Amino acid sequence: MAASGLSNIEVTSFVNPKRVPQLADAEALCAELLSQNNITYSALVPNRRGLERALAAQVREIALFTAASETFVYQNIGMTIAESLAVFRELVPKALASQMRVRAYVSTAFFCPFEGKVSSDAVVPIIIDLLDMGVDEISLGDTIGYAVPTDVAELLNAVSPALPLNRTACHFHDTRGAALANVLTALEFGVHVFDTASGGLGGCPFAPGAAGNLATEDLILMLNGMNIVTGVDVDRVASASHYLSQELGRTLPGKALSSLKTSEC
Repeated sequence: MAASGLSNIEVTSFVNPKRVPQLADAEALCAELLSQNNITYSALVPNRRGLERALAAQVREIALFTAASETFVYQNIGMTIAESLAVFRELVPKALASQMRVRAYVSTAFFCPFEGKVSSDAVVPIIIDLLDMGVDEISLGDTIGYAVPTDVAELLNAVSPALPLNRTACHFHDTRGAALANVLTALEFGVHVFDTASGGLGGCPFAPGAAGNLATEDLILMLNGMNIVTGVDVDRVASASHYLSQELGRTLPGKALSSLKTSEC
């Protein structure tokens, strides 16, 4: 993936390994990554201990995560929304002082698996708080993949007075096959940062029924077809995805992957 031309790759999460044992090797993984000046490797950080681990691992970018629904944020990180923002007010200045770039995820910005449709009015105050803290970028998450283009337009219209386009990202899951349509809507608003996953991996252990993230290959092929230059070699991304598929022993959900060749990295 590093050889494909991607400039930002989120590689792990410094969460409690007792809650998510698959990510217990975060430090070991970061230690093995090649140091390349043109690539920013980032990691999720839920709390003070996570930040300390990320700093020790010399990660250059962290991602904080809260949610727009109380039930989901408690299920995910064991806090209320207000408590998560209070933690961030402590973490963000320390991260920025350490020359880290900080982005923040607002999960369930459209729908919650427990509470249903989430009002845009619940999202805007969270965004204002995060911007006041000094975060560099905010990613609006369709965590369970239920949003459709009209939902995207509604939310972007609601947040645009507070959230500058150059600090906006979108994070779509493809549970119902609408992720690319949602990207197109966000593109028309001027958003140009989108979170994807190799081969469509992903999901959330705390979001019942959620499918994987939008596949990187699917997005790159659509943008290529629209003559939007990404600088990413989609065949090299596909090589990584095919490798993951073999290692996991299952077919990945990305729609374009089976039609793409692989490139030696």
